[in-house]
Amino acid sequence: MRYTEWTKIAPVGKFLVIFLSLCSLAGCSTNPATGEQQFTALLPASQEASVGAQEHQKVEKAFGGFISGPVANYVADIGRRVAANTERSDVQYKFYVIDSPDVNAFAIPGGYIYVTRGLLALANTEADVAGVLGHEIAHITARHSAERASQGFLVGLGAAVLGAATGSSGVAQAANVGSDLLIKSYSRGQETQADELGVRYLTRAGYDPYAMASFLKSLDAQSKLDARIAGRDSQMPSYFSTHPVTAERVTQATAVAATYPKANYKVLRENHLVAVKGLIYGDSPDQGFVKNNTFYHPKIGFAFDIPSGYNVENTPSKVLAVSRDNGTVFMFDAVGDKSGRDPLSFLREVWLKNEPVDQPESITVNGMRAATAGFSGTVNGKPATIRVVAVEWQPGQFFRFQMAIPPNSPKQVVDGLKRTTYSLRRLSESEKNSLKPPHIALVPAKPGDTVASLGAQMAVPSFREEQFRVLNGLMGGEPLVTGRMYKIVSN
Repeated sequence: MRYTEWTKIAPVGKFLVIFLSLCSLAGCSTNPATGEQQFTALLPASQEASVGAQEHQKVEKAFGGFISGPVANYVADIGRRVAANTERSDVQYKFYVIDSPDVNAFAIPGGYIYVTRGLLALANTEADVAGVLGHEIAHITARHSAERASQGFLVGLGAAVLGAATGSSGVAQAANVGSDLLIKSYSRGQETQADELGVRYLTRAGYDPYAMASFLKSLDAQSKLDARIAGRDSQMPSYFSTHPVTAERVTQATAVAATYPKANYKVLRENHLVAVKGLIYGDSPDQGFVKNNTFYHPKIGFAFDIPSGYNVENTPSKVLAVSRDNGTVFMFDAVGDKSGRDPLSFLREVWLKNEPVDQPESITVNGMRAATAGFSGTVNGKPATIRVVAVEWQPGQFFRFQMAIPPNSPKQVVDGLKRTTYSLRRLSESEKNSLKPPHIALVPAKPGDTVASLGAQMAVPSFREEQFRVLNGLMGGEPLVTGRMYKIVSN
C-alpha cells in the first residue's frame, strides 16, 4: 500500500481504535450463554423488557391477534420448560401463538416469543416445537437483537467517519443501507449460534436433540412444495428470510446433536397430534377462506366461486387468484365511494376515468347493482384483455373484480371468470354460522392404507399426496406405519 493510500483511510483507523477503547471500558460484556465478548451498549439488558413491551403491541397490531386456549397453553408449557434451562434468569419469557397460516416464528427483546398456527400444523412432535422455541429463546439469551442494533449504529457511524475522511457522501449512504439490513435480519453466524444454543436448551429440557435438524428439513420441504404449487422456482423457505434453511445448516444442527450423550430423550409425537387436532388450516375465518373452490367471508357475509386450477392468495386487502395453466389472473377487493354514484358512474368517473374503456354497461349480480367494462392492457409486459366489474355491496361501498385474460384464451376460461363474477352473493345467517374452515384432523393408518390413499383425503385443491407427505414429515419416501395416527386437512 502506498503512503498516500494509507493517509486516506487513517481517520477510520483512529475511529476503530477509539471504538475498541470504549468497548474495553464499558460497551462490551461477556455473554453468559455464548462466552463471547459483545458490544450491546445501545440496548442494555436492563432496557430489554420495556423495549419488548412496546414492540409487542406493534406485533399484535401487525398480525391481528393471538390464539388463546389449549393450543396457546401447550406452546407456553413447552416454552417454559425450555426457557428454564437458559443462562439468563433475568428474562421473563412470554409465548404467543399468532393466528396466521404462514410457517413462522420469531423473538423480540424482553423474552417475547412468537410462533404461528401454520408452524404448529407443520410440526410433528412436541420436540419439534421445543426446537423452534429453543432457537428463538437462543436469540434472546445470545442478545442478538441488541448486538444487531449496536453494530448497526456503528456501521452508520463508521460510514460517517469514512465519508468525512474521503469527502464522499455515497460511501455513507451505501453503508447505511447495510446497517438497515443488519437490523432487519440475523447473520449466518447468529443463526448457527441460535441453532447450537437451541439444541442445548431443548436437550437440557429432556427433548431429542435431533429435533432441531428434523424440523429444519420439514421447513425446507414445505418451502420447496410451496414453490411448486405456486409454479415458481425458489429455495427460500417461508420461515422468514431471516431464518434461511440450508443443507449446511441442517448438517450443522445434526452434528451439534451428535455431541450429546445418548439418552431416553422425549419426542412426544402423540402429545403434539392431540394438541393440534382441530387447528384451523389455512386462512382464518376473520380474513375469509377457500373451501371447495369457493371463497367464503363469514365475517363480512359474502362468497364467490373460484374456477378450478387457480392458486389463491388471500390478504387483508385483496384476494388474488392466478391460473396454474394459462396465466389468467383475477383480483377481488373492496373500495369506498361516498359520492353516492351508481356502479356505472363509479366505473366511468372514478375507477376507470383514465382508461379507454370499451362499451361499459350496467348489469345485475344476484340482485345487486353492478357495472362492467373491458379494455386492452398488459400484465407483466404481455398483452391481455382486461375485464372489470364493480358491484354495489352497500351504499358507499363497491366490490371489484379485475381480470386479466391472455389473448386467444379458450372460451371455457372466459366463461369460468364470468361465472365467478355472477357467483358473488350474500351469505344467510345460517350459512355464516355453519361455515367451518379447513382444519387438522387425525386418521389412523389401517392395513392396506398408503401415502396415496391417505393423501387423497386431503381437502386441498392440488398436490394432495405431496402435501400429505410434508405435513407428516414423510420426505424420504417412508411408508405408513399401520396403527399410527397421521394428520390430514379436513373440511
